[in-house]
Amino acid sequence: MKLGLINSAWAQAGKDTAYGIWMTREAGFDSIDIFADPLDAGPMEIKLIKNECDRAGLPIVSVACVAVGLIDFNPSVQRFHVERVQAYLDMCRTFGAKNLLLVVGEYIWNKEVIPPAEQWDTGVKHLKALGRYAGELGLEIALEMEPFTLSLLNDVPNMARFLDDVGEPNVKANVDISHMVLAHQAPETLESLRGRIGHVHISDCDGKVHGDLPPGRGVVDFAPYLVKLKEFGVASDTVSIELEYSPEPDKIGEWVREAYDATAGLMKAAGMRS
Repeated sequence: MKLGLINSAWAQAGKDTAYGIWMTREAGFDSIDIFADPLDAGPMEIKLIKNECDRAGLPIVSVACVAVGLIDFNPSVQRFHVERVQAYLDMCRTFGAKNLLLVVGEYIWNKEVIPPAEQWDTGVKHLKALGRYAGELGLEIALEMEPFTLSLLNDVPNMARFLDDVGEPNVKANVDISHMVLAHQAPETLESLRGRIGHVHISDCDGKVHGDLPPGRGVVDFAPYLVKLKEFGVASDTVSIELEYSPEPDKIGEWVREAYDATAGLMKAAGMRS
């Protein structure tokens, strides 16, 4: 099973794209996930990312996209974000990626003005269309579960229901283990997502607040989740480390290597990595 890193770990420390790609390779990772907006990056930056990853021997597995406007109440905002996600999917194909990791968004105004069901149905409608577009490109969309009270997809039952409503086989779930812990979702709850998991994120947290820490710096018991994912056959795919906001940005290299060593050890213990 491959072990990857989301390249945003380097960007938040002020390192440029090429530096982050080569340091990811040097740290020992098998693959990389890209956090870059095609509307900001432009053709030259996209070409640079692809070329540097090819030169480094790092396949791009996933591209991360936050598109909270997909469930905005303004139709013009929705249309913009649908087109923006389509541009992300086009970039995924250019990169040779497997999936687009998509964050859908949150209910607005504490669910008190716009009926929650209306926002839900809006999200379902757009993911049906985007799922079909992704399918035409040979891609999957992996939806991230965000462990916040007003997140549309904030626990496993909501994720399973949303996937059921969308009904597109290439629209799947992303499992983020620390998000599972923060949302109080036991490994057993993943059963409803069997066969519908498109990507996996791993990071640690204090059990209370979103952290994206290197495994071992928080309280997450990773083993039961990894065992369940292996049981599902996800072990043939990729786990990507998500790191955010190192307390010492100038030591980001050490932060990344610590996360690599800890995660590789967890995966080996679970029989997911030799």
